[in-house]
Amino acid sequence: MTTISTNLQAVRARIAAAADLAGRAADDIRLLAASKTLPPERLREAAQAGQCAFGENYVQEGLAKIAALEGLDLEWHFIGPLQSNKTRPVAEHFAWVHGIERLKIAERLSQARGAQRPPLQVCVQVNISGEASKSGVSPGETAALAHAVAVLPNLRLRGLMAIPEPTADTALARRRFAALRELRDALNKTGLALDTLSMGMSLDLEAAILEGATIVRVGTAIFGERA
Repeated sequence: MTTISTNLQAVRARIAAAADLAGRAADDIRLLAASKTLPPERLREAAQAGQCAFGENYVQEGLAKIAALEGLDLEWHFIGPLQSNKTRPVAEHFAWVHGIERLKIAERLSQARGAQRPPLQVCVQVNISGEASKSGVSPGETAALAHAVAVLPNLRLRGLMAIPEPTADTALARRRFAALRELRDALNKTGLALDTLSMGMSLDLEAAILEGATIVRVGTAIFGERA
């Protein structure tokens, strides 16, 4: 039976190999452990193996884990869809929000964060594959939202996030990730300074890294299949 520590070593090795293939430094790619539905004990085991950044999809579940693991100096990312009535606890307890898709959500996060704290790091979520079931703004709507978010106080717009459709077709996966990178680069030419591409998961992190991912969100390859 493999342990979380063993799995983490394997994922880090995959990241390093993909980075080498892309001619990039492995240190330029952050591993975010996607930990939804898992008990705090599993996250503690990952933390003891050197993992410090965790991504949660559900507000109440995430807050409970933050409280349970308070002494471990972990960095918490909110990576799920966010409703406007849940913005305050997320702004107060998380360091990053990856899924901004409406200006109203960003405005409420900005207001709730307050100027006395470090800026909340945020990404705009883009529906890069155009799936009706997926969250995110369309590529054509991204620039307007990104520029509106970038000027809000108490937030720092870091980049773009996407969850393309799962596919075993590596070429298709790379095209989706390349489209997000090209969109980020185009936005930077309009005066933004975006350094983050949050893309790639357990099955496709190599394709994402080859196309410029700076954060990969990995759950199953670290923790195993969820019940």
